[in-house]
Amino acid sequence: MNAVQIRIARPTDQLERVIEFYERGLGLKRIGSFKKHSGYNGVMYGLPDATYHLEFTQHIEGSPCPAPTEDNLLVFYVPEYAEIAQVVDRLSQLGYGEVEPENPYWSEKGITIEDPDGWRIVLMNTKGLQ
Repeated sequence: MNAVQIRIARPTDQLERVIEFYERGLGLKRIGSFKKHSGYNGVMYGLPDATYHLEFTQHIEGSPCPAPTEDNLLVFYVPEYAEIAQVVDRLSQLGYGEVEPENPYWSEKGITIEDPDGWRIVLMNTKGLQ
């Protein structure tokens, strides 16, 4: 397979809160957005560019999502712990604190936080990882 791009797309019924979490809190760069496209609003974030990105969508009539398990994770590998600490502080100020991961592996070098929909991200310190 010669894929040249990957997009991870997820519906939400709280698009504005999700935008606050991923853009203001996590600090991801918005690379695009749309309104009223076939009844959907959405936003895309680059990781760190448009080759790998996340998309969140909300239908104008609502987009309820099934509750995720505690082991549905979006893992961000970050080389410097100081950057992780800054992100954790920003998210904490927005009301999102650390949660205990289901799999203890993620607590060894990472910090797990739930987004507004209950989906979890892990900020994983990669300094010294092979």
